[in-house]
Amino acid sequence: MNSFHLVLNHFLLFLCFSMSVCTVRGLSSDGVTLLSILRHWTYVPPLINSSWNASNFTPCLWVGVDCDNALHVISLNLSSQGISGKLGPEIGHLSQLQTIYLTGNSFFGVIPQELGNCSLLEELDLSVNDFSGEIPDSLKNLQNLRSLSLYSNMLRGHIPESLFKIPHLENVYVNNNNLTGSIPTSVGNMSEALSLYFYGNQLSGTIPSSIGNCSKLNELYLNQNKLVGVLPERLNDLRNLGYLDVSRNSLEGRIPLGSGNCKTLCFLDLSFNAFSGGIAPGLGNCSDLTEFAAVGSNLAGTIPSSFGLLDKLSYLDLSENHLFGKIPPELGKCKSLKTLHLHTNQLDGTIPSELGMLSELEDLELFNNRLTGQIPISIWKIPSLKHLLVYNNSLSGELPLEMTELKQLKNISLFNNQFFGVIPESLGINSSLLQLDFTNNKFSGKIPSNLCFGRQLNVLNMAQNQLQGSIPSDIGGCSTLRRLILKQNNLTGVLPEFGKNTDLLFIDISENNIGGAIPLSLGNCTNLTSINLSRNMFSGAIPSELGNLLNLQTLNFAHNNLEGPLPSQLSTCTKLESFDVGFNLLNGSIPLRLRSWTGLSTLILRENLFSGGIPSFFSELEKISELQLGGNLFGGEIPPTIGAMSNLFYALNLSSNGLTGHIPSELRKLNMLLKLDISNNNLTGNLMALDEMQSLVQVNISYNHFTGPVPQALMKFLDSSPSSFIGNHDLCVNCLASGGLVCSGNRGFVLCDSKSSKKRTTENWKLQ
Repeated sequence: MNSFHLVLNHFLLFLCFSMSVCTVRGLSSDGVTLLSILRHWTYVPPLINSSWNASNFTPCLWVGVDCDNALHVISLNLSSQGISGKLGPEIGHLSQLQTIYLTGNSFFGVIPQELGNCSLLEELDLSVNDFSGEIPDSLKNLQNLRSLSLYSNMLRGHIPESLFKIPHLENVYVNNNNLTGSIPTSVGNMSEALSLYFYGNQLSGTIPSSIGNCSKLNELYLNQNKLVGVLPERLNDLRNLGYLDVSRNSLEGRIPLGSGNCKTLCFLDLSFNAFSGGIAPGLGNCSDLTEFAAVGSNLAGTIPSSFGLLDKLSYLDLSENHLFGKIPPELGKCKSLKTLHLHTNQLDGTIPSELGMLSELEDLELFNNRLTGQIPISIWKIPSLKHLLVYNNSLSGELPLEMTELKQLKNISLFNNQFFGVIPESLGINSSLLQLDFTNNKFSGKIPSNLCFGRQLNVLNMAQNQLQGSIPSDIGGCSTLRRLILKQNNLTGVLPEFGKNTDLLFIDISENNIGGAIPLSLGNCTNLTSINLSRNMFSGAIPSELGNLLNLQTLNFAHNNLEGPLPSQLSTCTKLESFDVGFNLLNGSIPLRLRSWTGLSTLILRENLFSGGIPSFFSELEKISELQLGGNLFGGEIPPTIGAMSNLFYALNLSSNGLTGHIPSELRKLNMLLKLDISNNNLTGNLMALDEMQSLVQVNISYNHFTGPVPQALMKFLDSSPSSFIGNHDLCVNCLASGGLVCSGNRGFVLCDSKSSKKRTTENWKLQ
């Protein structure tokens, strides 16, 4: 026993006797070392704490420990034990260790240099911990190492070049760290390399061409780094390469792959780079290819017809590029294809009917292209089809009955096309639909009554069509629905009753011909954030039950025939940001309890029958940027507190009421306001409160009883919109040589004489 172990043994002996729990007499040196390693842990799991007993002769029966016949520790496997703490330098004294597995714990601090002393080590796994610092250069001494796993830590610095000179190293997993620098050219020395996982770091520089020397390499993951330059031509020399991922870098140039023997390649991801040119037709020779993605990689040209040779291909994603031309019908020969994403390109022509031969296809996404014609009937007969997204094209035609037989169908998105005709009534009976978006087409007829038959529908968007009839009651009772958008159709009847739906977030049924009362049951949808029922024919009162909608942010009931007062129960909707009930027949005063709407930015009450004074509590609604109160029966004076609404910048409309008195001087504080309308009231006095409102781009003070000169800030509007000043018979204007109105032509303005102007009197001013 060397001096280190002797001292350590005596220390542990003293420690154990002082705690009256153990003795270390007879414990092997490896056992003593393990106990010293344990001292660095801030949390020791009970299973280890009870198993690692200093009274044992050997640690060979301890949890996570394996020994050879000579009772030397050769394996330490403490994966996912919940250990927290540091890995002490004593680990280097376990000279016979062959494998270390510490993955899935909470080790922190640096990886000890002393690990390099474990010269027999074949597998080292420190992954999924919180190790920091750099990869120790001493690991180069592990000449027997076959697998190194350091992934998912917080390691930084460069990858040591010497690491790749270890002769038998097969697997290097250093992904998901903060490693920087370039990939060492010495990577080409790894003649035994099988897997290199470098992704999820900040590696820069180019991919070394020497990597072509790694003749046994099967997996190469370089994605999510900062690599630049071109793909090395020598990647074609990797005849055993099965998986290559270089996505999310800044690679450029042409894609050289496919010119060599790529028959073993089964996974290829080139996405989110800056390549030039097109897709190499030679990739059609990669006969084992099952997944190929090149999303957002700046690719141009056409899709190679040679892809039809890839009968094992199950996933193809070429979206978000600059591909043009037609979709090659040869893709119909890819009999294993389950996912085909060609969206967001410049593809034109028709959808080839040969795609209907893809009997295993589940996901077809062709949106954001220039496709024309109809969806081939053969596609509507693919039994495995789940998702069909073809929006933002110029497709047309009617929807066939065959689509209603697709039992796996989940998502159909056809918006912004030219589809027409009646939506099949039986749609939804044979499938559990999740999302339907038919917006902005020319569909007519009724909304099918069984769309929610499978009780999974969460998005129904049929806006901007020519749909007629009433909204099916099945939709109101659809408890899974999250978004319901039926705006801009010709729908009639009444709104269906709504069941208790805590998933429903958004309703827009605006611009239809729906009448009757707003159903009280709408208050059951307690997670609603937005309701738009505007421009319909709703009548009756606003239900007080809407006060249950505590998450409501937007309410728009404008342009209906609603009547009665605003329910004070709406005060509980404290998350409201926009409230618009303009152009109805609502009456009464504004409830004081609505002062709770402190997050409100838009309040539109115009063109109703509201009465009483303008509430002074509006000044407490500090976020309001638009206040529309015009066209009501409000009386009294303009509250001076409106001047305290510092965020009021878009519009203040108090027109067509019965307001009296002067413009409060506090209004001048609204120095960001763009639009002001106080016309058609009984206001008096001068306009000096408006003189500092330089931000105004639109103003209307007509048909009041204002007197005195028009303030300098408003002079610019006398030329552009003189009608905004008419009906104030005692106003006059100052024509000054500089800074005033240019007195040219006959505008009908009466000039203020110097005497009346100085005294701020009002004589002799009229607009004809």
